[in-house]
Amino acid sequence: MREYYKFYIDGAWVDPAEGLKTLDVENPATEQVAGKIALGSAKDVDLAVKAAQKAFESWSQTSREERIEVLGRILTEYQNRFGDLATAVTEEMGAPASLAQRAQVPIGIGHLTTTIEVLKNFKFEEDRGPTMIVKEPIGVCGFITPWNWPLNQIVCKVAPAIATGCTMVLKPSEVAPFSGQIFAEIMHKAGVPKGVFNMVQGDGPTVGAAISSHPGVDMVSFTGSTRAGIEVARAAAATVKRVAQELGGKSPNIVLDDDAFAAGVGRGVATMMTNSGQSCNAPTRMLVPKKRMAEAITVARDTAATVTVGDPNGNAQLGPVVSRVQFDKIQKLIQAGIDEGATLVIGGTGRPEGLDKGYYVKPTVFANVTNDMTIAKEEIFGPVISILGYDTVDQAIEIGNDTEYGLAAYVQSGDLDKARKIASKLRAGQVSINGGGGDMMAPFGGYKMSGNGREWGDYAFHEFLETKAVLGYAAPKAAE
Repeated sequence: MREYYKFYIDGAWVDPAEGLKTLDVENPATEQVAGKIALGSAKDVDLAVKAAQKAFESWSQTSREERIEVLGRILTEYQNRFGDLATAVTEEMGAPASLAQRAQVPIGIGHLTTTIEVLKNFKFEEDRGPTMIVKEPIGVCGFITPWNWPLNQIVCKVAPAIATGCTMVLKPSEVAPFSGQIFAEIMHKAGVPKGVFNMVQGDGPTVGAAISSHPGVDMVSFTGSTRAGIEVARAAAATVKRVAQELGGKSPNIVLDDDAFAAGVGRGVATMMTNSGQSCNAPTRMLVPKKRMAEAITVARDTAATVTVGDPNGNAQLGPVVSRVQFDKIQKLIQAGIDEGATLVIGGTGRPEGLDKGYYVKPTVFANVTNDMTIAKEEIFGPVISILGYDTVDQAIEIGNDTEYGLAAYVQSGDLDKARKIASKLRAGQVSINGGGGDMMAPFGGYKMSGNGREWGDYAFHEFLETKAVLGYAAPKAAE
Protein backbone atom coordinates (compact mmCIF):
# COMPACT_ATOMS: atom_id res chain seq x y z
CA MET A 1 0.00 0.00 0.00
CA ARG A 2 1.49 3.30 -1.12
CA GLU A 3 0.90 6.29 1.13
CA TYR A 4 1.83 9.70 -0.22
CA TYR A 5 0.74 12.31 2.29
CA LYS A 6 3.24 15.12 1.63
CA PHE A 7 3.64 17.67 -1.14
CA TYR A 8 6.91 18.90 -2.61
CA ILE A 9 7.19 22.66 -2.08
CA ASP A 10 10.28 24.87 -2.00
CA GLY A 11 12.68 21.94 -2.06
CA ALA A 12 11.11 20.06 0.84
CA TRP A 13 8.39 17.51 1.58
CA VAL A 14 5.67 19.29 3.51
CA ASP A 15 2.37 18.42 5.14
CA PRO A 16 -0.89 19.71 3.63
CA ALA A 17 -1.56 23.24 4.83
CA GLU A 18 -5.14 22.59 5.91
CA GLY A 19 -4.85 19.14 7.44
CA LEU A 20 -4.80 15.68 5.92
CA LYS A 21 -7.60 14.75 3.53
CA THR A 22 -6.92 11.58 1.57
CA LEU A 23 -8.04 9.93 -1.65
CA ASP A 24 -7.93 6.21 -2.38
CA VAL A 25 -6.11 5.25 -5.59
CA GLU A 26 -7.43 2.11 -7.21
CA ASN A 27 -5.51 -0.51 -9.17
CA PRO A 28 -7.75 -0.96 -12.24
CA ALA A 29 -6.61 -4.55 -12.76
CA THR A 30 -7.74 -5.69 -9.31
CA GLU A 31 -10.33 -3.04 -8.36
CA GLN A 32 -8.50 -2.85 -5.03
CA VAL A 33 -7.05 0.21 -3.32
CA ALA A 34 -3.35 0.36 -4.18
CA GLY A 35 -2.52 3.52 -2.27
CA LYS A 36 -3.64 6.80 -0.80
CA ILE A 37 -2.64 10.37 -1.54
CA ALA A 38 -3.21 13.63 0.27
CA LEU A 39 -5.59 16.06 -1.40
CA GLY A 40 -4.25 19.57 -1.68
CA SER A 41 -6.07 22.85 -1.22
CA ALA A 42 -5.87 26.36 -2.65
CA LYS A 43 -3.59 27.26 0.26
CA ASP A 44 -1.12 24.53 -0.74
CA VAL A 45 -1.14 25.89 -4.29
CA ASP A 46 -0.54 29.40 -2.99
CA LEU A 47 2.49 28.26 -0.99
CA ALA A 48 3.87 26.43 -4.02
CA VAL A 49 3.33 29.43 -6.30
CA LYS A 50 5.07 31.77 -3.87
CA ALA A 51 8.03 29.38 -3.69
CA ALA A 52 8.15 29.31 -7.49
CA GLN A 53 7.96 33.11 -7.71
CA LYS A 54 10.85 33.49 -5.31
CA ALA A 55 12.95 30.90 -7.15
CA PHE A 56 12.24 32.52 -10.52
CA GLU A 57 14.30 35.57 -9.57
CA SER A 58 17.51 33.56 -9.64
CA TRP A 59 16.63 30.59 -11.86
CA SER A 60 15.58 32.83 -14.74
CA GLN A 61 19.07 34.34 -14.71
CA THR A 62 20.96 31.04 -14.91
CA SER A 63 23.11 30.28 -17.92
CA ARG A 64 22.46 27.76 -20.65
CA GLU A 65 25.25 25.60 -19.23
CA GLU A 66 23.78 25.60 -15.72
CA ARG A 67 20.39 24.44 -17.01
CA ILE A 68 21.98 21.72 -19.13
CA GLU A 69 23.79 20.46 -16.05
CA VAL A 70 20.56 20.33 -14.02
CA LEU A 71 18.71 18.55 -16.83
CA GLY A 72 21.54 16.03 -17.04
CA ARG A 73 21.22 15.26 -13.34
CA ILE A 74 17.46 14.85 -13.72
CA LEU A 75 18.04 12.44 -16.60
CA THR A 76 20.48 10.38 -14.54
CA GLU A 77 18.10 10.08 -11.59
CA TYR A 78 15.18 9.30 -13.91
CA GLN A 79 17.17 6.44 -15.39
CA ASN A 80 18.05 5.24 -11.88
CA ARG A 81 14.34 5.06 -11.01
CA PHE A 82 13.27 3.44 -14.30
CA GLY A 83 12.02 0.25 -12.66
CA ASP A 84 10.12 2.10 -9.93
CA LEU A 85 8.44 4.30 -12.51
CA ALA A 86 7.42 1.34 -14.68
CA THR A 87 5.93 -0.51 -11.70
CA ALA A 88 4.02 2.61 -10.66
CA VAL A 89 2.53 3.20 -14.12
CA THR A 90 1.33 -0.39 -14.35
CA GLU A 91 -0.17 -0.24 -10.89
CA GLU A 92 -1.87 3.14 -11.18
CA MET A 93 -3.37 3.02 -14.68
CA GLY A 94 -3.10 -0.58 -15.83
CA ALA A 95 -0.52 -0.29 -18.61
CA PRO A 96 0.96 -3.72 -19.38
CA ALA A 97 4.42 -4.07 -17.88
CA SER A 98 5.87 -4.46 -21.37
CA LEU A 99 4.27 -1.18 -22.50
CA ALA A 100 5.43 0.61 -19.36
CA GLN A 101 9.00 -0.57 -19.93
CA ARG A 102 8.97 -0.10 -23.70
CA ALA A 103 7.13 3.20 -24.04
CA GLN A 104 5.51 4.78 -20.97
CA VAL A 105 8.76 5.30 -19.06
CA PRO A 106 11.28 5.57 -21.93
CA ILE A 107 9.40 8.47 -23.49
CA GLY A 108 10.38 10.57 -20.47
CA ILE A 109 14.01 9.81 -21.22
CA GLY A 110 13.36 10.83 -24.81
CA HIS A 111 11.98 14.21 -23.79
CA LEU A 112 14.87 14.90 -21.42
CA THR A 113 17.59 13.99 -23.92
CA THR A 114 15.84 15.92 -26.71
CA THR A 115 15.46 18.98 -24.50
CA ILE A 116 19.15 18.93 -23.61
CA GLU A 117 20.12 18.75 -27.29
CA VAL A 118 17.74 21.57 -28.24
CA LEU A 119 19.00 23.76 -25.40
CA LYS A 120 22.61 23.47 -26.54
CA ASN A 121 21.92 25.53 -29.65
CA PHE A 122 18.61 27.30 -29.00
CA LYS A 123 18.71 31.00 -29.92
CA PHE A 124 17.41 33.16 -27.09
CA GLU A 125 18.57 36.34 -28.87
CA GLU A 126 18.26 37.52 -32.46
CA ASP A 127 20.00 40.57 -33.83
CA ARG A 128 17.78 42.48 -36.28
CA GLY A 129 19.74 45.55 -37.23
CA PRO A 130 19.20 48.23 -34.56
CA THR A 131 16.82 45.97 -32.62
CA MET A 132 17.57 42.96 -30.45
CA ILE A 133 14.80 40.33 -30.19
CA VAL A 134 15.10 38.54 -26.86
CA LYS A 135 13.32 35.38 -25.72
CA GLU A 136 12.86 35.41 -21.95
CA PRO A 137 11.26 32.88 -19.57
CA ILE A 138 7.58 33.58 -19.06
CA GLY A 139 7.67 33.04 -15.30
CA VAL A 140 5.80 30.62 -13.04
CA CYS A 141 4.09 27.80 -14.93
CA GLY A 142 1.22 25.64 -13.72
CA PHE A 143 1.06 22.09 -15.09
CA ILE A 144 -2.06 19.92 -14.93
CA THR A 145 -1.37 16.48 -16.38
CA PRO A 146 -3.47 13.40 -17.25
CA TRP A 147 -3.43 9.71 -16.35
CA ASN A 148 -3.15 7.99 -19.74
CA TRP A 149 0.52 8.73 -20.50
CA PRO A 150 1.44 10.20 -17.12
CA LEU A 151 5.21 10.50 -17.49
CA ASN A 152 5.09 11.65 -21.08
CA GLN A 153 2.89 14.58 -20.16
CA ILE A 154 4.82 15.51 -17.04
CA VAL A 155 8.25 15.45 -18.67
CA CYS A 156 7.25 17.10 -21.95
CA LYS A 157 6.18 20.12 -19.90
CA VAL A 158 8.74 20.14 -17.09
CA ALA A 159 11.85 19.63 -19.24
CA PRO A 160 11.39 22.61 -21.61
CA ALA A 161 10.24 24.79 -18.71
CA ILE A 162 13.46 24.01 -16.86
CA ALA A 163 15.45 24.61 -20.05
CA THR A 164 13.96 28.04 -20.66
CA GLY A 165 14.43 29.29 -17.10
CA CYS A 166 10.88 28.95 -15.81
CA THR A 167 9.73 27.68 -12.43
CA MET A 168 6.65 25.55 -11.93
CA VAL A 169 3.89 23.92 -9.93
CA LEU A 170 2.76 20.46 -11.05
CA LYS A 171 -0.55 18.73 -10.33
CA PRO A 172 -0.41 15.13 -11.55
CA SER A 173 -3.65 13.29 -12.22
CA GLU A 174 -5.25 12.11 -8.99
CA VAL A 175 -6.33 8.97 -10.86
CA ALA A 176 -2.70 7.97 -11.54
CA PRO A 177 -0.56 9.93 -9.07
CA PHE A 178 2.15 7.42 -8.14
CA SER A 179 4.51 8.12 -11.04
CA GLY A 180 4.17 11.86 -10.43
CA GLN A 181 5.20 11.39 -6.81
CA ILE A 182 8.27 9.41 -7.85
CA PHE A 183 9.10 12.09 -10.42
CA ALA A 184 9.13 14.68 -7.63
CA GLU A 185 11.52 12.43 -5.70
CA ILE A 186 13.72 12.34 -8.80
CA MET A 187 13.75 16.15 -8.98
CA HIS A 188 14.72 16.36 -5.32
CA LYS A 189 17.50 13.78 -5.66
CA ALA A 190 18.80 15.57 -8.77
CA GLY A 191 19.32 18.70 -6.71
CA VAL A 192 16.99 20.96 -8.67
CA PRO A 193 17.22 24.32 -6.85
CA LYS A 194 14.48 24.74 -4.28
CA GLY A 195 11.31 26.35 -5.54
CA VAL A 196 12.06 25.70 -9.21
CA PHE A 197 9.90 22.57 -9.21
CA ASN A 198 6.93 22.15 -6.88
CA MET A 199 4.23 19.49 -6.77
CA VAL A 200 0.81 19.49 -5.12
CA GLN A 201 -1.40 16.41 -5.42
CA GLY A 202 -5.15 16.87 -5.64
CA ASP A 203 -8.23 16.99 -7.81
CA GLY A 204 -9.12 19.26 -10.69
CA PRO A 205 -11.96 21.26 -9.11
CA THR A 206 -9.73 22.22 -6.17
CA VAL A 207 -6.01 22.15 -7.00
CA GLY A 208 -6.42 22.42 -10.78
CA ALA A 209 -8.75 25.39 -10.47
CA ALA A 210 -6.46 27.08 -7.94
CA ILE A 211 -3.48 26.75 -10.29
CA SER A 212 -5.44 28.00 -13.30
CA SER A 213 -6.82 31.06 -11.52
CA HIS A 214 -3.82 32.00 -9.37
CA PRO A 215 -2.56 35.51 -10.22
CA GLY A 216 1.01 34.43 -9.51
CA VAL A 217 0.91 31.80 -12.28
CA ASP A 218 2.02 33.31 -15.58
CA MET A 219 1.22 30.37 -17.80
CA VAL A 220 -0.82 27.18 -17.43
CA SER A 221 -0.30 24.08 -19.54
CA PHE A 222 -3.11 21.53 -19.43
CA THR A 223 -3.53 18.11 -21.01
CA GLY A 224 -6.86 16.34 -20.72
CA SER A 225 -10.41 16.39 -21.97
CA THR A 226 -11.82 19.27 -23.98
CA ARG A 227 -14.50 19.75 -21.34
CA ALA A 228 -11.92 20.21 -18.58
CA GLY A 229 -9.74 22.34 -20.85
CA ILE A 230 -12.56 24.81 -21.31
CA GLU A 231 -12.87 25.14 -17.53
CA VAL A 232 -9.11 25.72 -17.21
CA ALA A 233 -9.28 28.48 -19.82
CA ARG A 234 -12.23 30.11 -18.07
CA ALA A 235 -10.42 30.06 -14.73
CA ALA A 236 -7.29 31.51 -16.33
CA ALA A 237 -9.07 34.27 -18.25
CA ALA A 238 -9.41 36.70 -15.34
CA THR A 239 -5.64 36.96 -14.97
CA VAL A 240 -4.94 36.98 -18.73
CA LYS A 241 -2.27 34.30 -18.39
CA ARG A 242 -1.08 32.24 -21.30
CA VAL A 243 -2.92 28.93 -21.68
CA ALA A 244 -1.54 25.98 -23.64
CA GLN A 245 -3.84 22.99 -24.07
CA GLU A 246 -3.57 19.52 -25.55
CA LEU A 247 -7.10 18.16 -25.50
CA GLY A 248 -9.27 15.47 -27.08
CA GLY A 249 -9.23 13.91 -30.51
CA LYS A 250 -11.25 11.82 -32.95
CA SER A 251 -8.56 11.13 -35.48
CA PRO A 252 -9.30 9.91 -39.01
CA ASN A 253 -7.22 7.18 -40.63
CA ILE A 254 -7.66 7.23 -44.42
CA VAL A 255 -6.74 3.92 -46.07
CA LEU A 256 -6.39 4.21 -49.84
CA ASP A 257 -7.44 1.72 -52.50
CA ASP A 258 -4.09 0.25 -53.50
CA ASP A 259 -1.80 -2.71 -52.90
CA ALA A 260 -1.01 -1.53 -49.36
CA PHE A 261 -4.69 -1.68 -48.33
CA ALA A 262 -4.61 -4.79 -46.13
CA ALA A 263 -1.40 -3.72 -44.39
CA GLY A 264 -2.89 -0.27 -43.76
CA VAL A 265 -6.06 -1.68 -42.20
CA GLY A 266 -4.10 -4.04 -39.97
CA ARG A 267 -1.71 -1.30 -38.91
CA GLY A 268 -4.60 1.00 -38.08
CA VAL A 269 -6.29 -1.55 -35.84
CA ALA A 270 -3.06 -2.43 -34.04
CA THR A 271 -2.23 1.23 -33.46
CA MET A 272 -5.72 1.90 -32.15
CA MET A 273 -5.46 -0.85 -29.54
CA THR A 274 -2.19 0.39 -28.03
CA ASN A 275 -2.55 1.53 -24.40
CA SER A 276 -6.10 0.08 -24.45
CA GLY A 277 -7.11 2.86 -26.81
CA GLN A 278 -6.40 5.48 -24.15
CA SER A 279 -4.51 7.92 -26.33
CA CYS A 280 -5.91 11.25 -27.47
CA ASN A 281 -4.27 10.87 -30.88
CA ALA A 282 -5.50 7.30 -31.50
CA PRO A 283 -6.75 6.58 -35.06
CA THR A 284 -10.34 5.97 -33.97
CA ARG A 285 -12.08 6.52 -37.34
CA MET A 286 -10.81 4.31 -40.14
CA LEU A 287 -11.97 5.40 -43.60
CA VAL A 288 -11.91 2.78 -46.35
CA PRO A 289 -13.34 2.61 -49.91
CA LYS A 290 -16.90 1.32 -49.71
CA LYS A 291 -16.15 -1.30 -52.36
CA ARG A 292 -13.48 -2.78 -50.06
CA MET A 293 -15.49 -2.65 -46.83
CA ALA A 294 -15.88 -6.44 -46.71
CA GLU A 295 -12.12 -6.90 -47.04
CA ALA A 296 -11.51 -4.28 -44.35
CA ILE A 297 -13.91 -6.10 -42.03
CA THR A 298 -12.03 -9.37 -42.50
CA VAL A 299 -8.60 -7.85 -41.90
CA ALA A 300 -9.79 -5.80 -38.93
CA ARG A 301 -11.52 -8.79 -37.34
CA ASP A 302 -8.47 -11.02 -37.79
CA THR A 303 -6.14 -8.34 -36.38
CA ALA A 304 -8.31 -7.56 -33.36
CA ALA A 305 -8.77 -11.27 -32.66
CA THR A 306 -5.03 -11.62 -32.04
CA VAL A 307 -4.99 -8.89 -29.37
CA THR A 308 -4.73 -10.44 -25.93
CA VAL A 309 -6.31 -8.83 -22.87
CA GLY A 310 -5.44 -9.60 -19.27
CA ASP A 311 -3.21 -9.09 -16.24
CA PRO A 312 -0.88 -6.16 -17.01
CA ASN A 313 1.86 -7.96 -15.10
CA GLY A 314 1.59 -10.93 -17.45
CA ASN A 315 2.05 -11.23 -21.18
CA ALA A 316 -1.20 -9.61 -22.32
CA GLN A 317 -1.02 -6.85 -24.91
CA LEU A 318 -3.89 -4.89 -23.35
CA GLY A 319 -4.48 -4.23 -19.69
CA PRO A 320 -7.58 -2.70 -18.16
CA VAL A 321 -8.82 0.80 -18.78
CA VAL A 322 -8.05 3.17 -15.96
CA SER A 323 -11.20 3.25 -13.83
CA ARG A 324 -14.80 2.21 -13.31
CA VAL A 325 -15.91 5.61 -14.62
CA GLN A 326 -13.97 5.08 -17.84
CA PHE A 327 -15.16 1.47 -18.17
CA ASP A 328 -18.81 2.46 -17.81
CA LYS A 329 -18.43 5.27 -20.34
CA ILE A 330 -16.90 2.92 -22.90
CA GLN A 331 -19.61 0.30 -22.36
CA LYS A 332 -22.29 2.94 -22.90
CA LEU A 333 -20.68 4.09 -26.15
CA ILE A 334 -20.27 0.53 -27.45
CA GLN A 335 -23.97 -0.02 -26.79
CA ALA A 336 -24.74 3.23 -28.61
CA GLY A 337 -22.89 1.91 -31.66
CA ILE A 338 -25.00 -1.25 -31.61
CA ASP A 339 -28.24 0.67 -31.06
CA GLU A 340 -27.54 3.13 -33.88
CA GLY A 341 -27.05 0.37 -36.42
CA ALA A 342 -23.30 0.02 -36.86
CA THR A 343 -22.05 -3.47 -37.71
CA LEU A 344 -20.37 -5.06 -34.69
CA VAL A 345 -17.46 -6.94 -36.24
CA ILE A 346 -15.81 -8.19 -33.04
CA GLY A 347 -15.90 -7.37 -29.34
CA GLY A 348 -18.89 -5.64 -27.79
CA THR A 349 -20.10 -4.91 -24.30
CA GLY A 350 -18.93 -6.64 -21.13
CA ARG A 351 -15.55 -7.98 -20.08
CA PRO A 352 -13.54 -10.40 -22.19
CA GLU A 353 -14.20 -14.05 -21.42
CA GLY A 354 -12.47 -15.30 -18.27
CA LEU A 355 -11.93 -11.86 -16.77
CA ASP A 356 -14.43 -11.32 -13.96
CA LYS A 357 -12.58 -8.56 -12.12
CA GLY A 358 -10.77 -5.48 -13.37
CA TYR A 359 -11.84 -2.86 -15.88
CA TYR A 360 -11.08 -4.88 -18.96
CA VAL A 361 -12.72 -4.00 -22.28
CA LYS A 362 -13.06 -6.26 -25.30
CA PRO A 363 -11.10 -5.08 -28.36
CA THR A 364 -14.02 -3.85 -30.43
CA VAL A 365 -14.43 -3.08 -34.12
CA PHE A 366 -17.49 -1.50 -35.72
CA ALA A 367 -17.99 -1.32 -39.49
CA ASN A 368 -20.45 0.48 -41.76
CA VAL A 369 -20.31 3.43 -39.41
CA THR A 370 -21.54 6.82 -40.59
CA ASN A 371 -20.02 10.07 -39.39
CA ASP A 372 -23.24 11.17 -37.68
CA MET A 373 -23.23 8.19 -35.29
CA THR A 374 -22.26 8.73 -31.67
CA ILE A 375 -19.25 6.42 -31.91
CA ALA A 376 -17.92 8.48 -34.84
CA LYS A 377 -18.30 11.79 -33.03
CA GLU A 378 -17.48 11.23 -29.36
CA GLU A 379 -14.04 10.40 -28.01
CA ILE A 380 -14.41 6.89 -26.57
CA PHE A 381 -10.92 6.52 -25.06
CA GLY A 382 -11.00 2.75 -25.17
CA PRO A 383 -10.03 -0.08 -27.56
CA VAL A 384 -12.88 0.67 -29.95
CA ILE A 385 -12.46 1.49 -33.64
CA SER A 386 -15.06 2.63 -36.17
CA ILE A 387 -14.74 1.82 -39.89
CA LEU A 388 -16.46 4.26 -42.25
CA GLY A 389 -16.83 3.95 -46.01
CA TYR A 390 -16.10 6.54 -48.70
CA ASP A 391 -16.69 6.74 -52.46
CA THR A 392 -13.89 9.14 -53.43
CA VAL A 393 -10.69 10.39 -51.84
CA ASP A 394 -12.12 13.90 -51.70
CA GLN A 395 -15.08 12.54 -49.75
CA ALA A 396 -12.70 10.73 -47.39
CA ILE A 397 -10.89 14.00 -46.69
CA GLU A 398 -14.21 15.76 -46.13
CA ILE A 399 -15.34 13.07 -43.66
CA GLY A 400 -11.96 13.10 -41.97
CA ASN A 401 -12.20 16.84 -41.36
CA ASP A 402 -15.86 16.66 -40.31
CA THR A 403 -15.14 16.72 -36.59
CA GLU A 404 -14.77 19.34 -33.88
CA TYR A 405 -11.35 17.90 -33.13
CA GLY A 406 -8.04 18.21 -34.98
CA LEU A 407 -5.27 16.60 -32.97
CA ALA A 408 -4.01 13.91 -35.34
CA ALA A 409 -4.74 12.17 -38.63
CA TYR A 410 -3.36 9.17 -40.49
CA VAL A 411 -2.95 8.17 -44.14
CA GLN A 412 -2.15 4.67 -45.38
CA SER A 413 -1.04 4.25 -49.00
CA GLY A 414 1.57 2.61 -51.19
CA ASP A 415 1.77 5.85 -53.16
CA LEU A 416 3.77 8.31 -51.06
CA ASP A 417 3.07 11.30 -53.27
CA LYS A 418 -0.67 10.71 -53.05
CA ALA A 419 -0.44 10.28 -49.28
CA ARG A 420 1.43 13.56 -48.97
CA LYS A 421 -1.26 15.41 -50.93
CA ILE A 422 -3.97 14.02 -48.68
CA ALA A 423 -1.95 14.92 -45.58
CA SER A 424 -1.79 18.53 -46.76
CA LYS A 425 -5.59 18.72 -46.77
CA LEU A 426 -6.25 17.21 -43.35
CA ARG A 427 -6.97 19.72 -40.58
CA ALA A 428 -4.88 18.25 -37.80
CA GLY A 429 -1.79 19.20 -35.85
CA GLN A 430 0.03 15.99 -36.68
CA VAL A 431 -0.45 13.66 -39.67
CA SER A 432 1.20 10.24 -39.81
CA ILE A 433 1.87 8.56 -43.16
CA ASN A 434 2.11 4.76 -43.22
CA GLY A 435 2.78 4.47 -39.50
CA GLY A 436 5.45 7.14 -39.41
CA GLY A 437 6.16 8.28 -35.88
CA GLY A 438 8.67 8.36 -33.08
CA ASP A 439 10.15 11.75 -33.94
CA MET A 440 10.82 13.47 -30.60
CA MET A 441 11.39 16.76 -32.42
CA ALA A 442 8.01 16.74 -34.15
CA PRO A 443 5.65 19.34 -32.62
CA PHE A 444 2.57 17.84 -30.97
CA GLY A 445 -0.72 19.66 -30.53
CA GLY A 446 -4.04 20.23 -32.19
CA TYR A 447 -6.32 22.34 -34.34
CA LYS A 448 -9.86 23.37 -33.38
CA MET A 449 -11.16 21.90 -30.10
CA SER A 450 -8.09 19.71 -29.71
CA GLY A 451 -6.31 22.66 -28.15
CA ASN A 452 -3.65 25.25 -28.86
CA GLY A 453 0.08 25.49 -28.52
CA ARG A 454 2.65 22.81 -29.29
CA GLU A 455 4.75 20.43 -27.21
CA TRP A 456 7.88 18.34 -27.92
CA GLY A 457 11.27 19.44 -29.24
CA ASP A 458 12.17 23.03 -30.00
CA TYR A 459 8.52 24.03 -30.54
CA ALA A 460 7.89 23.37 -26.85
CA PHE A 461 10.44 26.01 -25.85
CA HIS A 462 8.39 28.80 -27.40
CA GLU A 463 5.42 28.02 -25.15
CA PHE A 464 7.50 29.04 -22.13
CA LEU A 465 9.08 32.19 -23.54
CA GLU A 466 8.05 35.83 -23.83
CA THR A 467 9.32 37.91 -26.74
CA LYS A 468 10.97 41.25 -25.99
CA ALA A 469 12.09 43.76 -28.59
CA VAL A 470 14.92 46.04 -27.45
CA LEU A 471 14.94 49.00 -29.81
CA GLY A 472 18.08 51.06 -30.26
CA TYR A 473 20.13 48.11 -29.02
CA ALA A 474 22.86 48.65 -31.62
CA ALA A 475 24.81 51.86 -31.51
CA PRO A 476 23.85 54.17 -34.39
CA LYS A 477 26.34 54.32 -37.20
CA ALA A 478 28.42 57.47 -37.31
CA ALA A 479 27.56 59.84 -40.15
CA GLU A 480 30.10 59.70 -42.94
